[in-house]
Amino acid sequence: MTPDTTFWQGMTHLITAESIVIDRPKGSVHPRYPDLIYPLDYGYLENTTASDGGGIDVWLGSSKSKTLTGILCTFDTLKRDAEIKLLIGCKEEDIQVIRDFHTEMYILYIPNPTVEDDLSN
Repeated sequence: MTPDTTFWQGMTHLITAESIVIDRPKGSVHPRYPDLIYPLDYGYLENTTASDGGGIDVWLGSSKSKTLTGILCTFDTLKRDAEIKLLIGCKEEDIQVIRDFHTEMYILYIPNPTVEDDLSN
């Protein structure tokens, strides 16, 4: 069965059309949890809206490309909140670091089936 790639094409268009705002650079401290350090750049897409009222969350990987690598779905049982986070330019090791960052939540990583490039370089 061939996957429907329309969703991924739409999301890819969105990340190329809108600016990425990094409000929590790699190494910065979480505003409410001082022991939580951001391992990669984290921010949001301008002119978008997520379930929390802010922009759609993004993690920027170390490959420095604007390739939509995949989506991380998170479910926080304490806040009873579900979100998506776009993973952009993430190598395999970046994805694992991001997954480890969200260990207090249930997470589901969905790789982008339209990405054929090897981002490991």
